[in-house]
Amino acid sequence: MAARARLTDAEEAFIARQRVARLATADAHGHPHVVPVCFAWDGRRFVTPLDEKPKRVGDHALRRVRNIEERHEATLVIDYYDDDWSRLGYLLAQGRADILPPSAADHGRLLALLRDRYPQYQAMALEARPLLTVTPTRITSWGPALNATDEEPANTWQSSGRGNNFLPLARGRRSVRSFQDRPVPRAALETMIESAHWAPSPHGRQPWRFVVLTRAEPKEALAAAMGADWQQVLEMDGQERATIQRRLEKSHERIRTAPALILVCLYLADLDAYPDPERQHAEEIMAIQSLGAAVQNMLLAAYAQGLDTGWMCAPLFTPETVRVALGLDATLKPHALIPVGYEDRPPKRRPHRPIDDLIVRFE
Repeated sequence: MAARARLTDAEEAFIARQRVARLATADAHGHPHVVPVCFAWDGRRFVTPLDEKPKRVGDHALRRVRNIEERHEATLVIDYYDDDWSRLGYLLAQGRADILPPSAADHGRLLALLRDRYPQYQAMALEARPLLTVTPTRITSWGPALNATDEEPANTWQSSGRGNNFLPLARGRRSVRSFQDRPVPRAALETMIESAHWAPSPHGRQPWRFVVLTRAEPKEALAAAMGADWQQVLEMDGQERATIQRRLEKSHERIRTAPALILVCLYLADLDAYPDPERQHAEEIMAIQSLGAAVQNMLLAAYAQGLDTGWMCAPLFTPETVRVALGLDATLKPHALIPVGYEDRPPKRRPHRPIDDLIVRFE
């Protein structure tokens, strides 16, 4: 066990693999306080944000903030545990703690480091919030995990990208219909689109295109145009006028008040062409299947960033109206509309079938 003021290459590699640390501070009387934190390392100091998770008090009333203002001392513990005790490890960083105001010259650079490590921060407005920094004056580390190599890392699933936390993500995602009046950062929407483009697709052609709407004018135009078409359909179905009006108002509000909308379009121009209609039809079905995979990637990416979404299929029933309302090219075939934002109230979740009901044969 060695104590220094600088990190070794092995220690930097170790902390890059870990996702959470414990920040310990003490008040003027020496009373300790410890909280788990997300963190980044810029080569000289550790940084952790005061993020948007619900808090009972304001930022400057938080105990860790008060403690740092009083003593400017902190200790950060970054550890890895495994039931195989030959794979344990930790790093202890003691040093000077400071509160970095949003006006500081390097605030934006440090915030960018945090957003690179934690996609959830892309969806949080942190530019106007202070950051906490710890500049080590004493580094202590121990354990086999500090000696892990790229070929045999201590926590292989994190290094390889094959995580074991997918099911909670899939279970947690839900369809939200009511959103807060709060903008979604462009970076968070771009992360959703990037996630979509990693979905499998026929011949790797990615036969989908996306239209992102955040301004009120195009959302209003789209809602009005689709509403007119839908009213005709509902009247044709013989629904009562009051029912039609109520359904139209709910749909219009859902489109108009969503902070962002992503229109998902099928794009077939790059697919293979066949002389017979059967194979051409199969080619299009493959494209539609891959579009569904791209949308699911987007929904999960949104949820992983702290955002909520829905999946509206209305554009399927009125594609030409959608194209005209948004001035889109005829090669784009509107298939789905994804509202994106921050949940206003929890939705009622429909029950899911037991997996035994879904498996027809398992042998």
